[in-house]
Amino acid sequence: MQNIEIIADLVKKARAAQERIANYTQEQIDELCLAVGWEVYCDENVARLAKRAVEETGMGRIEDKIAKHTVKVLGVLKDMRGARSVGLIERDVARGISKYAKPVGVIGALTPVTNPTVTPASNALAILKGRNAVIFGPHPRGGESCKLTVQFMRRGLAKVGAPLDLIQSIETPGSDLSGELMQQVDLVVATGGPKKVAAAYSSGTPAYGVGAGNAVQIIAEDADIVDAVDKVSLSKTFDYSTSCSSESSVVIQERVYEQALAEFKKHRAHLCTPEEKERLRRWMWVPSKKGGSGLNPQVVAQPAEVVAGGAGISVPPGTQMLLVLGGTPGKDDAFSAEKLCPVLAVWKYATLEDAIAIVTALTNYAGFGHSCGIHTFRDDYIEQLALRMKSSRIMVRQPQAPANGGNFFNGMPSAVTLGCGTWGGNITTENINYRHFLNITWVSEPIMPVRPTDEEMWGAFWKKFGKPAR
Repeated sequence: MQNIEIIADLVKKARAAQERIANYTQEQIDELCLAVGWEVYCDENVARLAKRAVEETGMGRIEDKIAKHTVKVLGVLKDMRGARSVGLIERDVARGISKYAKPVGVIGALTPVTNPTVTPASNALAILKGRNAVIFGPHPRGGESCKLTVQFMRRGLAKVGAPLDLIQSIETPGSDLSGELMQQVDLVVATGGPKKVAAAYSSGTPAYGVGAGNAVQIIAEDADIVDAVDKVSLSKTFDYSTSCSSESSVVIQERVYEQALAEFKKHRAHLCTPEEKERLRRWMWVPSKKGGSGLNPQVVAQPAEVVAGGAGISVPPGTQMLLVLGGTPGKDDAFSAEKLCPVLAVWKYATLEDAIAIVTALTNYAGFGHSCGIHTFRDDYIEQLALRMKSSRIMVRQPQAPANGGNFFNGMPSAVTLGCGTWGGNITTENINYRHFLNITWVSEPIMPVRPTDEEMWGAFWKKFGKPAR
């Protein structure tokens, strides 16, 4: 069969399945989501998924993938519990506005090699909440992991008598088939690298994409240093830094700089010498086909000892993280970029102005619009960062990787697809959740006219600048 026929067959089955649930009640769709969610949350299945993902991709750590599954799936379900996604979902009597939720239809979801089971599990739940069907286009190196995830979720559909073809996956994944998928569906959600997102945006189909990550944390002079370093270390080493939200750099105030480095060493971090940093740079960034350089696939989501060994650096047994001292932030220091492995760049600053300048330079270079964070108790520091950073999300006193995409300790929507706004080439700055998979019909009823007078609208302005002739 030709690619167009393979995808057409999947889409045909998805449309038939979606039509069967188009008139489900809220109770029915919520029951369906719980059934599917359980299959990618229960211990036995999650253990199998985590093991399959690590074996197939060679990335990450089984224990961390298990934790990620349970937190993310439960978080998505928590956010959706009690939420209206069927029929009348909002009524504003004063404005005479009613909103009715409708399905989008068939959604094509591209999944990354770094998270081939958590991403489809989380996105499927959000998509199903709107009475939609989904077809996954997995990364070729994560195809079997995605396939197993789909098999488990289809079991959940069967338990509540829902059509199994609400959830499907491309059997033999590849860029050609994923490209064709994006052409034939109603909406695309692209979670993965820049090329994948660019392809989604150029497909001609409405699309949600993600921007590149390169999270940076500030540790201010008033921070609880032990707590801050503990959270950065947890986030940086979790699943060997597969998350785009994992801290890539940390910017430390000079008065607490040495104390923070000492704390990092307690977390089994190895501080590289200048000569080791250069060897690490040559190993981590290799020539690309287009004549530039790119991140070496052999370091992505690998343990710190493996990364160090590849660079010919001797580190103590049990080393969990490699630290490198940053130079001029931006294009002149390769370590300014996203690293996707347990390598953390460290910068020192004197004033908050200096810190914001460093974070701006780093995120402008890579990860524009994605995220940053700060460990401080000063509201003025938080406000300055919030006002001045072109970042879609700023985490305060939190580990960036588990916090950005929502967790039980914050109010961020639980999601695996993080929009980065126009800064990152995306349509939204939001965490993509079930609301993004709804079409909303606005119903407007007449109300008593409310028209302000010219004086009410411009009175204060005229007093300041003078009233012109009409």
